[in-house]
Amino acid sequence: MASVSIENTAAEKATGNRSKPNRLAPNYWPFVIPALIVIAAVIVFPWAFTLWMSVNRWTLGQSQSFVGFDNYLRLATDARFWEALWHTVTYTFLSVVAPLFFGTLAALIFDANFPLRGFLRGIFVMPMMATPVAVALVWTMMFHPQLGVLNYLLSLVGIGPQEWIYNQFSVIPSLVLVETWQWTPLIMLIVLGGLASVPREPYESAEIDGANAWQKFRYLTLPMIAPFLMIAVIIRSIDAIKSFDIIYAMTQGGPGTASETINIYLYNTAFSYYDIGYGSAMAVVFFIVVVALSFVLLMVRQRTRWTDAEGK
Repeated sequence: MASVSIENTAAEKATGNRSKPNRLAPNYWPFVIPALIVIAAVIVFPWAFTLWMSVNRWTLGQSQSFVGFDNYLRLATDARFWEALWHTVTYTFLSVVAPLFFGTLAALIFDANFPLRGFLRGIFVMPMMATPVAVALVWTMMFHPQLGVLNYLLSLVGIGPQEWIYNQFSVIPSLVLVETWQWTPLIMLIVLGGLASVPREPYESAEIDGANAWQKFRYLTLPMIAPFLMIAVIIRSIDAIKSFDIIYAMTQGGPGTASETINIYLYNTAFSYYDIGYGSAMAVVFFIVVVALSFVLLMVRQRTRWTDAEGK
């Protein structure tokens, strides 16, 4: 009898549940809509407006007129644009390779145990805490041909004064020097995180087999920290290719156009020459270049996996 009553109760509950109207699912749209509005206002609308401006001939103070792809075709024959693109590629490449090398070297040094290691780490990461404009102003004074401290230090070892950012051949390496000084600590922190996750057993086996320091780094450390190095490359590449503040504060693209990257040329075109339509077309092309670079780097990152000492 008890089992029959339990079955009847279960049947009544099932019937009752079917007879009751289904409860409405929670409505999350009131929480999503504000975020969508912010995204549309901050990201979607500016880019849609930029695309619209890029197909118009619009000089500030004059009426705009639709020209289609004329602004983009103009880019293809603009020698100054291609020069700025080459400067951007050179600057980005050097601003990635130099911090990656010195940051990895610093990580290997600070991964070892020695007195005051924590204090020295704190000192080493201080440059990345400074604002780019403040860094640019300090380094501009240091680069001064007559009054700069760098030329004074070179004179102590018998090297003549250098023109640094005031020479068209040395301006980009000088700017890369500033980028390297400020962002090497970031690479060091990323690589230190990778070194902290590396197991120690393979090193003990390598020491028993008689491996030297270079062999342990080449065949053990480097393969195991490769994913972290790739993350560092992605972060630095995206940051360096869109660098503006340090370059503009130090050289404004000079001397002449020797350090004029796409960002600087775009800014000058839109806000110095007031050619809004052409500057917008340049911004669209530059955005496509950045997206393509990011896509390539992310694909390489997906293929870079953590490997142990046996390559597994």
